[in-house]
Amino acid sequence: MESPQLSSLYQQLILEHYRNPRNKAELDEKTVEIHMANPVCGDEIRLQLRIEGDHIAEAKFVGSGCSISQAAVSMMTTRLQGANLVEADALAKRFTEMMHGDETAAKDKTLGDLRALEGVSKFPVRIKCALLGFDALQEALKKEVGEVGGVGGDLN
Repeated sequence: MESPQLSSLYQQLILEHYRNPRNKAELDEKTVEIHMANPVCGDEIRLQLRIEGDHIAEAKFVGSGCSISQAAVSMMTTRLQGANLVEADALAKRFTEMMHGDETAAKDKTLGDLRALEGVSKFPVRIKCALLGFDALQEALKKEVGEVGGVGGDLN
């Protein structure tokens, strides 16, 4: 169970990314763009990536929605800068596991600040909000390179 101080710190981090999102802008030289929307709540993003070889050189997004969806995609794009495609795919899968209640994933330090969103997993109606950017990322990776495991090896 989270301590009240940790929970408060996590809430502050989420609000900080919502109020001052990182990488929220049009990407001029994008190689792939994916639009995702959650019709239930109105969250919407366009994830834009510039992929060079097997790395994400730049990740940006535009969109609107609740604090959860916007903070999650802000944190995600920060983690993606310079990541290779296998790492990006692994990040999306690990975050998805955390959103579906995997306690091991919630403790995984590779998620960095994204672990602040772990509490969202307790609210099923909000899970889609948190996953919106990650669903877009997985679609972008499929569109750009097919199955990512074939690019850099098996992810298991």
